Amino acid sequence: MAPAFSPLEASHASAAGGATVVVADDHPAMLASVVEVLGRNGFEVVGRAGDGQQALALIESLRPRLALVDVQMPRLSGIEVAVRSAAAAPETAVVFYTAFGDRALLSEALDAGVRGFVLKEAPLVDLVRALERVVAGEAYVDPVLAGALVSGRLVERVPALTQREREVLRLLADGLPNEEIGKHLHISPETVRTHVRKAMAKLEADTRTQAVAIALRQSIIS
Repeated sequence: MAPAFSPLEASHASAAGGATVVVADDHPAMLASVVEVLGRNGFEVVGRAGDGQQALALIESLRPRLALVDVQMPRLSGIEVAVRSAAAAPETAVVFYTAFGDRALLSEALDAGVRGFVLKEAPLVDLVRALERVVAGEAYVDPVLAGALVSGRLVERVPALTQREREVLRLLADGLPNEEIGKHLHISPETVRTHVRKAMAKLEADTRTQAVAIALRQSIIS
């Protein structure tokens, strides 16, 4: 017997169009709740994952239309999943579902090609709406953060560092020298120096230490 949809759920089911989804979250209760809501609203959940590595494997093998991914997960972070899936399964649109809504994370997510950004504090109907918009080819940013993005404050207050520049600054903040940073990121020490120089210029910093301090203060790195 077919499930009985309310008028609201029926309209969402039509908008979802049976789009396939992989859902990844390391909290089992949250995972189960989201899967249930998406199923009621016309999405076809084809896989669920409790960590980032499992999520990436499902995305690569199933090639779903959408991947709803938590940002902080074991084994691989949401950012790493987004970056790797963009290369392995470019047809899959990644949407972040996270409890963390800082501007630096949003900036990093956009750099990684994430198509949607939804805060867990939002009503579940907002999550459904976000996925519907991404299925329709649009992008979605949670309204809590959208104001800063649209007004340009995000761009003005958070310099546009690349993902690699942020990675280098994070490792500098941990006290690693160029050679160790290069080994960690599989790049040469000279390439590390180039990333540092570019980051210093963007942050208008005179020294490496000052660049790290500015990046920490503006939540570009943590």
